[in-house]
Amino acid sequence: MMATAPTKSTVVRGTIMFTDIVGFTEFTALRGDDEAIELLSLQEGIVTEELDGESRIVKQLGDGLMIWFADSCAAIETGLRLQERFEEAAWDRDLPLWVRIGLHSGQQSRRGDDLIGHDVNVAARIVSFADSGEVLASEAAVRSADGGVPDVEFKRLGPVVMKGIPNPINLFRAERRGAA
Repeated sequence: MMATAPTKSTVVRGTIMFTDIVGFTEFTALRGDDEAIELLSLQEGIVTEELDGESRIVKQLGDGLMIWFADSCAAIETGLRLQERFEEAAWDRDLPLWVRIGLHSGQQSRRGDDLIGHDVNVAARIVSFADSGEVLASEAAVRSADGGVPDVEFKRLGPVVMKGIPNPINLFRAERRGAA
C-alpha cells in the first residue's frame, strides 16, 4: 500500500453560514421520507436562488447546509432574505420550513471543495443557539460587516460558552430595522 503525500490546504477568508431545519427528525417520522426529501429540496432550491456569484453551498449536512460567502454583508443580508423566503414557502405549502441560521466570519482552510477549521466549527456551534426563524451572527461577523447593512440592526445576546470552543463567543441577533 502506497503512502499518500499530505495535502496542502489553502487558507481563505469569508463568512460561514449554517442552516438547520427545526423539527426535521419529527417531521420525517410523522410524514415520511418522501416529504422529508421534498422539504430538503425546497430549502436547497431557495438557498441556491438567493446566492450571489461569490458564495456557494459547501455541503449538505443532513437537514442543513454549510454555505460560504466572500463578504459578511452579503451573508447577513442573504440570511435575512432566506428567513423571509422560508416563511413564505411554509405558508404557501404544507411544509414547515422552519430554519435557524448561524454566521461567523474568519479564516477557513480549503480541503478540496470542503472548508474546515476553527472558524467553521464556531459557525457550526452558533446555529444551535438560534431559534426557528432567527439569524444569529458572531461579533466577528458583525464587525466584518462594519455598517455595510444599514437596514439591519444587531441585538446583542451576550457571550455564549460553546462546547469545544475555548473562549466565549459574543452573539447578536440580526433583524431588519423596524421589525417587531
